[in-house]
Amino acid sequence: MSIWRVILSIICPPLAVIDKGCGSIIIVFLLWPFGWVPGVIAALVIINNPNN
Repeated sequence: MSIWRVILSIICPPLAVIDKGCGSIIIVFLLWPFGWVPGVIAALVIINNPNN
C-alpha cells in the first residue's frame, strides 16, 4: 500500500479501489455518500487486504 493510495482513499475512496474490481468500487461508492468515514474505512480495508 503506497502513501498515494492512502491519500487518494481519504480524498475520494472510490478512486482508490478502482483496480480492485467492480464489487469493491460499488461497495465503497455506496458507503461514501452515507458518510465520509465509512467510505474511507472500507477503502482502506480493501486496499490493505493481502488476498486482492
